Amino acid sequence: MNALRKVLGWALWDWGSSAFNAIILTFVFTVYLTKAVAPDPDSGSASLGIRLTIAGVCVALFAPVTGQRSDAGGRRKLWLGVHTAIVVLSTAALFFVRDEPSYLLLGIVLVTVGSVFSEFAAVNYNAMLVQVSRKDNVGRISGFGWSMGYFGGLIALTIVLFAFVQPEVGLFGVTSEGGLNIRAVALFSAVWFGLFAIPLFLFVPEAPASGERLRHNFFASYVVLAKRLARMWRTERRTLWFLAASAVYRDGLAAIFTFGGVVAAGTFGFSSTEVVIFAIAANLVAGLGALAGGRLDDRVGPKAVIVGSLVALAVLGAALVLLPGKAAFWVCGLALTAFVGPAQSASRTFLTRIVQPEREGEAFGLYATTGRAVSFLGPLAFSGFIGLFGTQRAGMAGIVLVLVAGLAAVLPVRAPKGVQ
Repeated sequence: MNALRKVLGWALWDWGSSAFNAIILTFVFTVYLTKAVAPDPDSGSASLGIRLTIAGVCVALFAPVTGQRSDAGGRRKLWLGVHTAIVVLSTAALFFVRDEPSYLLLGIVLVTVGSVFSEFAAVNYNAMLVQVSRKDNVGRISGFGWSMGYFGGLIALTIVLFAFVQPEVGLFGVTSEGGLNIRAVALFSAVWFGLFAIPLFLFVPEAPASGERLRHNFFASYVVLAKRLARMWRTERRTLWFLAASAVYRDGLAAIFTFGGVVAAGTFGFSSTEVVIFAIAANLVAGLGALAGGRLDDRVGPKAVIVGSLVALAVLGAALVLLPGKAAFWVCGLALTAFVGPAQSASRTFLTRIVQPEREGEAFGLYATTGRAVSFLGPLAFSGFIGLFGTQRAGMAGIVLVLVAGLAAVLPVRAPKGVQ
């Protein structure tokens, strides 16, 4: 029972954090900022893009050191709590962003702060996987956690759409005057995340300290990190290569969800309503895929799941490039999402299996950094192929190319001893 409470408490954090990712960053609040708060959508989108790029740079620069210091001090849960609280508070503060241009800067700054600290929180959250699992069930638990993120985002988004966004008079009598319905969505997201984060702090114990001396000077930690990377190059080159290889295909995985709706509407003729319905179905399938992939991970090993998923994604993506009609997108598109979750979850377990004990925070900090370092690949391949060939179908081929490149990069990485 104690082990079950730890796993469920840990996974519920992902369920809660999905509200920030799905509602604030992706589907609702950033759309409100660019369409209703900004003077015009183009300038609003440009401002948001610039500041989220700055946020990405901050994550890339600071994530490994924040993870390293959490490991050294045995304060992984403490810092997860601090970073979670900052995300919750910045999300709640979005309630004050009215639909007037004078509030644009406040809204974008708050979204940017939330974005940075949600990434920092994820570093310690991912590292805690080793505290709630054993070697024989780490894949299953990782897949369960990932699926909870999909399911939580799906349910939170559905509540928001039908309780606040679509009705003329929503829950608690909110209307669209002054952007109140969307501002209420921000409060809902903050409460959702805050409530579902609590079980982790109640049921998951703090990690032991790594034993490494914690430097009082934050920036001196970069010297420690540089020495650590040099040592990893000599003795743990597999880990470094996996971090680089996974960064490539993880960006391809992200691009599938980022541009899926755009392709559905532009190439396959989906209406706005059909895109939303497909998004709901896609999150459901992705969550089920993550659950199934986690069980397979424990049986055949994370590398086999990663390679198999990437092969399937490349084949299905190529089929979408060639096949016409909505039916083809429904079938191949949903099949694509079924393999995204397993690839993401197995990547987390692969790193967990090969990293040195009590170095997980640092490793997942590097995981975040390498991901940020190549986060331009998917968007560049998509837009670049459209520019070269003049069609969205060519853009899909660009994403497939990124996935194939990641597959080629991960194939030489030796699997952890004792697993495939």
